[in-house]
Amino acid sequence: MTIRKATLDDYDAIWNIFETVIQTGDTYPFSPDTNKESLTKNWFADYMNAYVMDQNGQIIATYMLKPNQVDLGSHIANCSYMVHPDARGKGAGKLICEHSITEAKQLGYKAMQFNLVVSTNHAAVNLWQKCGFEIIGTIPEGFKHQSLGYVDAYIMYRKLSD
Repeated sequence: MTIRKATLDDYDAIWNIFETVIQTGDTYPFSPDTNKESLTKNWFADYMNAYVMDQNGQIIATYMLKPNQVDLGSHIANCSYMVHPDARGKGAGKLICEHSITEAKQLGYKAMQFNLVVSTNHAAVNLWQKCGFEIIGTIPEGFKHQSLGYVDAYIMYRKLSD
């Protein structure tokens, strides 16, 4: 498996993952009816760095790295990760998270923060904790889960330097 910076040639492959992941309405704030053109602003905006994981010529995962805030808050990174459902449970999520931490450090970020980790997404919460992230806050009913209704969301944080 290789992880590399995404190009516009990867747009369709990333869209395939993005669309598949958001359809469930249980882990990301994007509406399940988000259209393909919106991927440009959600994954390929000028201030974002998009990456893909390639396994034998097939894109199986992607992540986006960007400043969490503008200007005086731009020293903290923010990421979103997506693994195609067919590739889950094989370590891709951990690898792209580790890659994003390395990239964020190289880009000069001091920390990384996830603003909305759905509390019922136990696999993601556990993985991010194994990767050194801590829950630093809870947003009561911060996510409108498609089948469970309003559920809590977490803010998770990890310092990137010692």
